[in-house]
Amino acid sequence: MAVNAKAVKARINSAKNTKKITKAMELVSAAKMRKAIQASTNTKMYSSLMRELLQHLSHIDEPNIPLLEIRKVEKVLAIIISSNRGLCGSFNSNVFKELRLTLQNSKKLSTLENRSGEKLESTDKIEIDLIGIGRKSASFAKKNNSNLVAVFDNIKEKPAFEEILPISKLIIDGYSTKKYDKVIVGFTNFKTSLNQIAEVRQLLPLSPKDLQPTPKETSIPDSDYKEVNIEGYIFEPNLDEILETVVPKLIEVQLYQMILESAASEHSSRMIAMKNASDNAGDLIEDLTREYNKARQAAITQEIAEIAGGAAALN
Repeated sequence: MAVNAKAVKARINSAKNTKKITKAMELVSAAKMRKAIQASTNTKMYSSLMRELLQHLSHIDEPNIPLLEIRKVEKVLAIIISSNRGLCGSFNSNVFKELRLTLQNSKKLSTLENRSGEKLESTDKIEIDLIGIGRKSASFAKKNNSNLVAVFDNIKEKPAFEEILPISKLIIDGYSTKKYDKVIVGFTNFKTSLNQIAEVRQLLPLSPKDLQPTPKETSIPDSDYKEVNIEGYIFEPNLDEILETVVPKLIEVQLYQMILESAASEHSSRMIAMKNASDNAGDLIEDLTREYNKARQAAITQEIAEIAGGAAALN
């Protein structure tokens, strides 16, 4: 019985050490989450205004601007935003599941609406390329036999706008040269510290339906987003040059905001996961302590019984 008590004591010490580690990780994740939320909040209004501008631009029928062209879908580029490290609960698995369901729905993936409302459907098998942001995205590509063309795993936990420019250049160049006919992004949208939603959003082509913001994202309350008669405006130097400069910037801003939302969601998920681990370690320590006390009490009782039995034998 004494040996058993010693083994239980060792397990208690191990659980206490684990709890110290998970508690420290929880506090670190909470601090990082606050900074990530602040970064996401600071750019949300600007991103919302850019999204509103994209909503208006998506109605323009401008075949001279490659990024505004809508064509039949033959090849899709999917970007997935994951984490570089684990221990963040269901953060990665949720966005993996959402993107997998989207890629498996070939009919929805291949259907687009042009600006006149006509549906463009592709009958051929769609090719899919994948760009991963975060090391864990490689595991998604491997499990789903996806063609992984690039992985960006060196983005900081508090990403700078300049860090996403190589990614956005791949996206913009791929669509402009007609290498890809559709670009979608799987990311985690941060709502609150307890609520993050995995989403798949269409980035290109500019779709009025997909760009329609939720009420919380709308910069101007009750904005009706009616089609703008852009022919009634005079542009300097000209409309084509302005759009060729502005539209890529708007795409970059949207991608950057998705990365910021995912970063805030990742730290929040890790904080919650570490809190749950600390609570479970605490519960385990309580159970093991009770077990240790029982074993110790049994050993003491046995020793008393042996002493009493020896004394009785002497008499």
